Amino acid sequence: MKTAVDAIFVGRERRYNRRFEQMCGHYLVEPVACTPASGWEKGQVENQVGLVRERFFTPRLRFRSYEEMNAWLEDRCVAHAQRAAHPELKERTVWEVFEAADRPALIAYRGLFDGFHAVPASVSKTLLVRFDYNKYSVHAKAAGRPVEIHAYADRIVIKQNGEVVGEHVRRFGREQTVYDPWHYVPVLERKPGALRNGAPFKDCALPPAVERVRRRLAAHPDGDRQMVGILAAVPTDGLDAVEAACTEALAQSTVSRDVVINILTRRRQPPAPATIATPEALRLAHEPVADCARYDRLRRSYGTPRDPGHDGSAEAYRHASCL
Repeated sequence: MKTAVDAIFVGRERRYNRRFEQMCGHYLVEPVACTPASGWEKGQVENQVGLVRERFFTPRLRFRSYEEMNAWLEDRCVAHAQRAAHPELKERTVWEVFEAADRPALIAYRGLFDGFHAVPASVSKTLLVRFDYNKYSVHAKAAGRPVEIHAYADRIVIKQNGEVVGEHVRRFGREQTVYDPWHYVPVLERKPGALRNGAPFKDCALPPAVERVRRRLAAHPDGDRQMVGILAAVPTDGLDAVEAACTEALAQSTVSRDVVINILTRRRQPPAPATIATPEALRLAHEPVADCARYDRLRRSYGTPRDPGHDGSAEAYRHASCL
């Protein structure tokens, strides 16, 4: 297959492509190719695939995702290994032999290999890119410039200059269009009417409080424009913060863009320091220690008059008062 082999030479010699070699190096696998026109060499592998299909996938099962299928298959494999006898050590199960001999020799798992198929693409005027007969939306800032599609087995990641401008669950049908409504929020600032009639927003599921604000603003002449201003705060403040601001505005029965933005602005600002002087705040951290001997020392040092009329005790008193 071309996803693994770039060229076929004599016998088992192959030139594997770079991504396939990186995957083998990640999982510490050494690939072994079959001889051309020798289909019997892979018969054992095909028999094992048929055995697993018959043992675990008969009758045919349905799953909502690959994650659900893999979790189910792992449980079934462990359960089978715990009850099946080992082919050589009949008195022990496969699981017992695995725990005793195989598991200690395993190398620590380093995580999934970042395996994807990279394809260049262009962004249409409607902020869509096409891959494998389907269309996926990208962020408005990616319009007019080429992007690179990273196609994984379960998702599509779209990058532009190394920055992710779109990510979607991969679709395997044909002529499907996958929208992310938040990609189109900057466009709404120029065309607020698209919020009500645009295809990306027809099935847009907003949090309950935000949806209530949207319905309340729909009665205003400029309700769409106000709602666009509220949604424009989601990329900077986050959807949770916008929902909390909408909830507070609804509680005050004053719903508008300015009210919601004002609430978000107040929440972004740090709380003002307390200005009330409490007894705890006025308490000295290091209380001074009374030392009356200092006064006596000053009085002795000024006990001898320096000139006629000089009162040493009065000078000492003034110094002691300052202290």
